[in-house]
Amino acid sequence: MTENFPRVVSASRDIGTSAERIFELIANPEQQPEWDGNDNLSEAVHGERIRGVGDVFVMATTSGTTRENHVVEFIEARRIAWKPAAPGQPPFGQLWRWELEPINSSRTRVTHTYDWTQLSDESRIPRAQATTANKLQASLVRLAQLAESY
Repeated sequence: MTENFPRVVSASRDIGTSAERIFELIANPEQQPEWDGNDNLSEAVHGERIRGVGDVFVMATTSGTTRENHVVEFIEARRIAWKPAAPGQPPFGQLWRWELEPINSSRTRVTHTYDWTQLSDESRIPRAQATTANKLQASLVRLAQLAESY
């Protein structure tokens, strides 16, 4: 049953650096395991920078599976979103979104959203339910630490 769980969760944080610097960390899949608050990602293909809608980047998970992430939203240094899928398959139905809003040249509000309103695979629902705003906030904390240390 999913009625007691929100199907869209978000978290926001102000990060002390430019939107461009933060976006580079998000748009470079190789960096993602360093800031993933779900501790679900292990590695990505080296040098696979996301450039736009339609890009697909491959990520290995800590459980040993491989995901193809289909980029469905992209505005350089402002917004990026993808839907994960098994290799060669359509996306499962979840959406991971990052929105960056510059406050000034050295401060950015980052909002991370997980939307599983289109997820229909019952076997994936427990994991989706476990992806809470606190997990998204953990990613934002790690991302801030990494971005602010550059």
